[in-house]
Amino acid sequence: MLQTPHPFARFIAILGRGRNLSRALTVEEAEEAMTMILAGDVLPEQLGAFLMLLRIKEESPSELAGFVKAVRKTLPAPEPGLVAVDWSSYAGKKRQLLWFLLAALSLVQAGHSVFMHGFDGHTPGRLYTGEVLTELGLAVAPDFPTATRALRQSGFAYMDLSAISAPLARMMGFKPILGLRSPIHTLARMINPFGAPVLPQGIFHPNYMTTHRDAALLLGEDNMVVFRGEGGEIERRPGKPCETLGVRDGVAFEERWPPIMEEPRQLPDEAMDVSRLLSVWRGDAHDAYAEAAVTGTLALILRAMKLATDMESAQSRAEAMWRGRDPGRLLAA
Repeated sequence: MLQTPHPFARFIAILGRGRNLSRALTVEEAEEAMTMILAGDVLPEQLGAFLMLLRIKEESPSELAGFVKAVRKTLPAPEPGLVAVDWSSYAGKKRQLLWFLLAALSLVQAGHSVFMHGFDGHTPGRLYTGEVLTELGLAVAPDFPTATRALRQSGFAYMDLSAISAPLARMMGFKPILGLRSPIHTLARMINPFGAPVLPQGIFHPNYMTTHRDAALLLGEDNMVVFRGEGGEIERRPGKPCETLGVRDGVAFEERWPPIMEEPRQLPDEAMDVSRLLSVWRGDAHDAYAEAAVTGTLALILRAMKLATDMESAQSRAEAMWRGRDPGRLLAA
């Protein structure tokens, strides 16, 4: 007895017809597919097959853009102008502390609002942003109204992916089951829930730089930058050149930033003591690597925000911003 194919089966067929007949989904197809997934209109077998077929070929810019469009339709309408920078944090760190947090907090103290989002604990042995913020005494917002109030009051908020999109968080949790990361790890970085005008991205695998940049172009993001960050986070590796791709005023660009400091290969931090973040912030401890990572990251963000006209002025402004922080508190309010 013939059965009518499931409506989602056509998307799996597009991806899985074999080496010569398979193709990437268009933006529209990807948006429709992700809309069905988020609505729960897909069978478990279909979802697993879909994610792994995408993983094998690697998600395309059109697929990523379509997925993002579908997710954004499920989120509350963003308040214009509330957030200056969307800061995704999904990789976690295992070799160095989360120095990028001090860069973000310096930016906030200087009057530029930052919304941060991530997903804790999906890979064992890593230190994640939500748990570190909690240790630092900064609250994790459980929902959008709470995050909105925090952004209005202090210019900073962090939400876990589970509070932004429960279906995405559930799929992010598939990694131990499937044994591989899925396109959700790429997608989550791009959702920009509050519609910030500046969208930095840190990745680990360099081939994803073009994917992020080209998806941003398809989504109409006017200002973004993507680079290979330390551990895959938005954090500059100060002893290495930094290749960046991005979009500035809607136009694609490439820039190569020189190393900030000359150093031998940076050794892993065996202790990963979160209290050291506070020590460096307060000026009780001086760490040349940490401060270079902070100011180098800040420089990239300031350039993306068009608050500096070139790499040299961006680095100078970043160093001044770091020196001008209030070491007695993490947030301005």
